Amino acid sequence: MVEVRRTVVVKLTVDDSDAALLQETIEEYLWAANYVVEDAWQDEYKPTSKQQLHERTYTDVREQTRLQANLVQSARNKAAEAIKGVVARWQAGKDASRPQFTTPSVRYDKRSATFHDDHVSLSTVDGRIEADYVLPPEGDNPQTEYLRDDDYEITGATLQYREATDTFFLHVGTRAEVESEIPDTGDAEHSTVLGVDLGIEQLAVTSTGQFWSGGLLNHRRRECERVRGNLQQTGTESAHRTLEQLGDRETRWVEDYLHRVSKSIVQEALAHDCETIVFEELTDIRERLPNAKQFHAWAFRRLYDYVAYKAEAEGIETTQVDPAYTSQRCSKCGTTLAENRSSQARFCCQKCGYEVNADYNAAKNIGVRYLRAGQKSPHGGATRHLALKSGTLNVNGEYSPAAQ
Repeated sequence: MVEVRRTVVVKLTVDDSDAALLQETIEEYLWAANYVVEDAWQDEYKPTSKQQLHERTYTDVREQTRLQANLVQSARNKAAEAIKGVVARWQAGKDASRPQFTTPSVRYDKRSATFHDDHVSLSTVDGRIEADYVLPPEGDNPQTEYLRDDDYEITGATLQYREATDTFFLHVGTRAEVESEIPDTGDAEHSTVLGVDLGIEQLAVTSTGQFWSGGLLNHRRRECERVRGNLQQTGTESAHRTLEQLGDRETRWVEDYLHRVSKSIVQEALAHDCETIVFEELTDIRERLPNAKQFHAWAFRRLYDYVAYKAEAEGIETTQVDPAYTSQRCSKCGTTLAENRSSQARFCCQKCGYEVNADYNAAKNIGVRYLRAGQKSPHGGATRHLALKSGTLNVNGEYSPAAQ
């Protein structure tokens, strides 16, 4: 048995009074999380213990907000995780600044939210409200099956508010224990993996040399931002309705585009007999990628989710690895130097002279990172291979040409 986790994004419908309550709840929730961070920053050695932060801030937050106990604890946990992340980066010699929560969102658990088949009950600053799900018909979106499947347990959710469209979305976490569709046959020497690098100019690049441009996605995003800005300046009721329709159309178009890319990535894995698709870890991806925005981080996570459930249906595993230095390491000789990345688009190894597209080089390194981790797996020293344009590469750098 293996544990499978999926996130389902659902649009909510609420009336004006309930929407106002949710907005007030978000504001006070963000204030609470920032208050905990502010309290921790008074100390030279930042406290990361949830219990310690609870003792220092719980009473003050309860007195200064209308949040119920469960949401106060949720805000504290959110702050504690952010503080712990900053401390970890400092310990690793990396730069990190004081966390500041501005994204309009609230993290709910099963005590502060009750989930039903077609609606959710959410705790607010003034009691509970009920919000209906906006779901497609049965079968139109495989992702929503996780909401309807009794095998999947809902673990919690994050409420997000999109100001541009005045819309609330619920990111619902689900979990299930399922039989592994990838049997351990003892023949793992034939196990092949596909590395995938994500980026702004190139949305996705595989270790097999397939590219999916981000140009169309970025162009569509810029056009929507331009139109959105004009509508916001107009400020009429008609412009507001058009603005909401624009946001819905944009979301549908982006999700459709990501569905098509994810399908192609899975097909590429199938074409090369891959049993695992490996992505870079998505945490902090906005900080690692130049010019990345919240939109891109959202699109990367959604693409990963789409690949994951499409791959699962084909018996393919999807996972993530630490991307550290994958953009600086030469996938041919292994030399890791900052100078190897001659530009955002090109990679040129200062030692062996290997020159190639930088994203393609990174995709191969992501796959190699997983191969190396596999050496420590409990499956007994079996050799895995990285799928390339033609042939495969093992963890020792030995190339095997494709069968003719």
